[in-house]
Amino acid sequence: MDSTQLAQPWDVVVVGAGTAGVPAAVQAARAGARTLLVERTGSLGGTITVGGVPFPGLFHAWGRQVIAGIGWELVARTVAESGGTLPDFASPPQRHWQHQVRLDPAIYAALCAEELAASGVAPLLHAMPARAEATANGWRLELCTRRGLVATTAAVLIDCSGDADLAALAGAQLVQPAETQPTTMMYRVGGVDPERLDAAAVEAAARRAVDEGRLRATDFGYDPRRVDPLGWLRRAGDNSNHQHGIRAVDSAGHTRAELEGRAALLRAYRFMRAQPGAEGLRILWAAGECGVRETATIVGEGVVTAADYLAGRCWPDGLCHAFYPIDLHTAHADGLDLRPLAEGVVPSVPRAALLPRGTARLLVAGRCLASDRLANSALRVQATCMATGQAAGALAALAARSGCDPRAVPIAEARALLAAHGAILPPLG
Repeated sequence: MDSTQLAQPWDVVVVGAGTAGVPAAVQAARAGARTLLVERTGSLGGTITVGGVPFPGLFHAWGRQVIAGIGWELVARTVAESGGTLPDFASPPQRHWQHQVRLDPAIYAALCAEELAASGVAPLLHAMPARAEATANGWRLELCTRRGLVATTAAVLIDCSGDADLAALAGAQLVQPAETQPTTMMYRVGGVDPERLDAAAVEAAARRAVDEGRLRATDFGYDPRRVDPLGWLRRAGDNSNHQHGIRAVDSAGHTRAELEGRAALLRAYRFMRAQPGAEGLRILWAAGECGVRETATIVGEGVVTAADYLAGRCWPDGLCHAFYPIDLHTAHADGLDLRPLAEGVVPSVPRAALLPRGTARLLVAGRCLASDRLANSALRVQATCMATGQAAGALAALAARSGCDPRAVPIAEARALLAAHGAILPPLG
């Protein structure tokens, strides 16, 4: 796509090609909207691919599927394509993560690209929005490409950036907590059998290294009070480290997250290779970007609170389910505030939480939807992001078709479109 094609008017522009953005763009295009998908990296899939978290969930609750649709299509196709197997969803697992679906991230990214082409989405990688200006009939955008700024227009915008980047440029009000959840650099190690090491000696050496400032307890795990090098080895380093005190909402903050994540990896690697019997430790794989759990949420026309979430509140404008425990990572106690949902409870997400207050023809899907911190710690996960992305894509396509704001789209029409493309709809309240 050259600059002339890019400058042509679009019905829907989606920013961010991650877990929310791909389903948003596919749904809008399947509904007949001329759709542009803008992504700042060179990969599709977001946290599944670039972020190194290729185990999305949760799609099932209490023995039944509650999230399906376009995101689930891509997940199931990835498992089938790579010869994998799905978990047994027939009964609730002992631990929630046992129902996350393990994916081959390279296959997932390739299938995302295949589906974008099949649905008619125009993807633009290595680009990001630089300016968003409201007009009488939508938005004028300036996109920053590798060869400079390119102007285009859209009837409706969808922010799936994960950090509310587009919403901020469009003038939406944001909530940015003073303390955000820690970041995590995803990687895997190998080459060492932890059962062959002198556990007491390694743990004593790790405590000394922490006392001397050569290590941090959170280089090896979530608990800031306990250094656990052997647990880190048993987990192969997977999803183990925490970097606290980083607000990665902008480029400067995200840079700090990247650098501190890699510094944590290097500290753990150097320490372990210095232990007798662990000289063969190797880094087998590391994510392209440091994982960020929390940056900002929008001030929406409505907001999902922790009380709403834990009660499984039904909304008059409900568009999709959500299902995950409250999962707030902290710098306190053992590093994790985990609150499972009561048996039978399945939360849902209303349209109002996707609508930034005080703006028109703009939707926000994914982890930046309007929610308080506790609710957002559960809503931010990949399956829910896929569901809210598809919901936003349906609203955007219908709004662009009728020339109205997404607020004015009849909720029954949006739900019907979503159901036609495989989504599971929550009961209305």
